[in-house]
Amino acid sequence: MMQTIRALIAEDENILAITLQKTLEKLWPELQILEIAENGVVAVNQALKLMPDVIFLDIKMPGKTGLEVAEELAEEWPADKAFPLIVFVTAYDEYAIQAFEHEACDYVLKPISDVRLAKTVQRLQSKLKEQNSSLSTSGELDTMIAQLRGIAPRMFANLYPASERLTMIRAAVGNQIRMIPVEDVLYFEATDKYINVVCAEQASLIRMSLRELLPQLDPQIFWQIHRSYIINSRYLQFATRDETGKLSVQLKGSNQKLQVSRVYAHLFKQM
Repeated sequence: MMQTIRALIAEDENILAITLQKTLEKLWPELQILEIAENGVVAVNQALKLMPDVIFLDIKMPGKTGLEVAEELAEEWPADKAFPLIVFVTAYDEYAIQAFEHEACDYVLKPISDVRLAKTVQRLQSKLKEQNSSLSTSGELDTMIAQLRGIAPRMFANLYPASERLTMIRAAVGNQIRMIPVEDVLYFEATDKYINVVCAEQASLIRMSLRELLPQLDPQIFWQIHRSYIINSRYLQFATRDETGKLSVQLKGSNQKLQVSRVYAHLFKQM
């Protein structure tokens, strides 16, 4: 008896989602499509609820990008459950091939080709067999974390190219515009549709996302440590690990402890 493999599709374009579903049903009859999530937020919620074996993630979705979904799942996935195999669906062939060609996770390009998707299906089936023969549930999660470290910066740099480094932040404070030198910022915090720009004296809001801001910052100084935080490493005071193994950092000039995602924990290995 063939094993039923459970999958989740996250794609905001309904026609493309249905096309992918129908093609998968033809190429992989044993695959059960559990749900089609219309945006990144729904994708995270459904993945954590349904615990699929495979997730097809569109790179550019409303709410959260496919990369942000993968990162959040890497952080929230239960330790006793095997992490799902991830396939990114993208229209950005120029850098998708470079980003994924030598990585263990897979990708398919839009418009979806039956031939290319068939190769992806074969690869997934092979990896699932390997996964079933292993007693470890952390292998795919560790692989995904390592991949996100390398893939995400390249992907966001192409999705949101920056012509030059940001030196000044323009933030609205009441009826005034506050000019904040970027070197004075302790950290940036994502809050819904805004970013909280936190300095030692006060905090201000700007209407932007972290994924748009990150390519404009000097990566030697500003480190993303979580899907919600980018810190100024020059203010880094210490990093601590709690009894559950979760890492957090403390910055000079701030009493706030900032959580570090598993994806970015390698930045603090020497501390």
